[in-house]
Amino acid sequence: MNLNFMTQLLQFILGLAALILLHELGHFLVARLLNVEVEEFGIGFPPRLVKLFEHNGTEYTLNWIPLGGFVRPKGENDPEVEGGLAAASPWVRLAVLFAGPIMNITIGIVLGILLFYSLGDPIQSQIRIEEVSSGSPAAAAGLMQGDMIVAMNGQDINSVDKLQTLTGENLGKPVTLTVERNGQNQTVSLTPRENPPEPEGPMGIVLGHPTQPIGIGTAIVRGARTAMENARGILVLPINLLQGTAAPEEGRFVGYRGMFEIYQQIQSPLYFFMAISISLGVLNLFPIPALDGGRILLTLPEILLRRRIPPQYENMIHLVGFTLLLILLIYINLQDFLNPIQLPR
Repeated sequence: MNLNFMTQLLQFILGLAALILLHELGHFLVARLLNVEVEEFGIGFPPRLVKLFEHNGTEYTLNWIPLGGFVRPKGENDPEVEGGLAAASPWVRLAVLFAGPIMNITIGIVLGILLFYSLGDPIQSQIRIEEVSSGSPAAAAGLMQGDMIVAMNGQDINSVDKLQTLTGENLGKPVTLTVERNGQNQTVSLTPRENPPEPEGPMGIVLGHPTQPIGIGTAIVRGARTAMENARGILVLPINLLQGTAAPEEGRFVGYRGMFEIYQQIQSPLYFFMAISISLGVLNLFPIPALDGGRILLTLPEILLRRRIPPQYENMIHLVGFTLLLILLIYINLQDFLNPIQLPR
């Protein structure tokens, strides 16, 4: 294992743990705000490593499994426990249940805003080399990452389309490229390949654009819109799968290994964690027993019909749901090893 792999693995674990911990923090803050007692706020998952301290009746603990955290409200499943969650009004319980997913969705939007603010605006009229494939004509000509392509065969290059058109017209023929490097223009000669190896292009370069700063207002609009598009994509995916408008591969769940492999290939960690945070928020609202959405669904009859589902039945539903969910999670993570996801290279 090289240093880069270990760094990526540590970033992945810490980022994922932080998103899960923030989800639980949402539950915790709203519970305390609405006077629901919380017995324990755990960092990481049990077994317990150490009790850090106790404050206002809540134990703050550090646990062995470093993948998130948990909140243990008082009387979570027993309405007979005074001051507990199950004994609170249905509106209070709904607020506490919604708080975790809303926290994740909010964090996702914030990460989206930070993403666009850090990226800036691409300058479409300027073409920059982002990557040079080894053994390619570009590499042989001495082109480097960061070079700005100014002209080809004396014609100014002000768009990717123009560069691709001129390249296509000169496959197998020597061309002259003018590039700007460190503020100075240089001229190189190369021959675009007629049959380049997949997934490389004729010259063996990946193109991009330099960027310019954008205002925070623009970043807010773009970041929020991108985060909401991610949320919408998750919501409509089951419908698209049923209608056959989405390939079955698009609906495949991935476990920790699959997520890490995606993280290794994605160019922007901010985008990755934005998408994961949005996914955590939205999926937790699905009406599945043991998830927040399932608990919300079983709370609604008390508001709409003025009748509460007997706690013993509700607890049994959640127990069965949790068991099935645990089996599904084990299956998903096993599939990551038995049938790994195929990622584009």
